[in-house]
Amino acid sequence: MSDNFLLNMGGSSAESNVVDETTPDASFDLTTTDENVDADESTDEVEVDSPYSRPGQWYVVHTQSGYEKKVQLNLNTRIQSMNMDDRIYEVIIPMEDAVEFKKGQKQIVQRKVFPGYLLVRCEMSDESWFCIRNTPGVTGFVGQSHKGQKPTPLSRREVDTFLSAKGDGKAAQKRKTPKLEYEVGESVRVKEGPFADFTGTVDDINVDHMKLKVLVNIFGRETVVEMDFSQVAKL
Repeated sequence: MSDNFLLNMGGSSAESNVVDETTPDASFDLTTTDENVDADESTDEVEVDSPYSRPGQWYVVHTQSGYEKKVQLNLNTRIQSMNMDDRIYEVIIPMEDAVEFKKGQKQIVQRKVFPGYLLVRCEMSDESWFCIRNTPGVTGFVGQSHKGQKPTPLSRREVDTFLSAKGDGKAAQKRKTPKLEYEVGESVRVKEGPFADFTGTVDDINVDHMKLKVLVNIFGRETVVEMDFSQVAKL
């Protein structure tokens, strides 16, 4: 009986060992599950806001040059008075940071990326078209060549180009004075800035400030853009 008793004790000990070995595995599974939940939560939190992914589409509105802010105010007022804020979401004047030197002091100023244009994000319908088109100072939609035709919205590349042109607020490094290689009427390619890869025609040359005025075709219209010599290249 003593032998049987010892055998029974041994069997009980073996069973208890099995239970002990499964317990750590269970706790490990719980830990793994928590980590997976945390990973999923962190993945959901990573969202990048893109102007292109917002509701509606982006359209280009042509205005009288120099009156962009006034037209923007007029349009925002008109949107509120006509209860169109559920279809016309944003009215933006694309701006970029630029460095200017006044009396020897460096100043960061904002300038229009392309004068005479507004970007409007909206759901295009007859009502929203009427609201925007009949705002004082608006001369028309870009991309609407025929009466009754709906304007053409901007592509993703165009939205990213014109709404991300903020600049870094840093002055460009001093370069050696380049030779005067450009002539009025000459075709050039833009190398950097919001109009990179655009082509244009030299309209004016300022040798003292090493700047060019280039006619760039934007939204089917030629717009004058001021650039440094270093920002363009000969074709």
